[in-house]
Amino acid sequence: MSLFDLVFGCWHKRCTFPITVRGKLRHSIAAASVTGTYVVCLDCGREFPYDWSQMKMLVSKPHTPWTAEPGTVVPGLKAA
Repeated sequence: MSLFDLVFGCWHKRCTFPITVRGKLRHSIAAASVTGTYVVCLDCGREFPYDWSQMKMLVSKPHTPWTAEPGTVVPGLKAA
């Protein structure tokens, strides 16, 4: 998170009631794949995993699906 986002960005104070997802849809929603339950910020639309046992939303790292970890084998790609 940049300093600009920290000062002027969304603080995620207004969120939906926790939504629990079951079945195949759970894997298609990134925030729900962590705990099965997520909340959505009503101001910016960002989704966050929610933990019922701690009764709070969890901070998730930014996820970019097109970048791979070093040493990760991506099917269909050949090593240089």
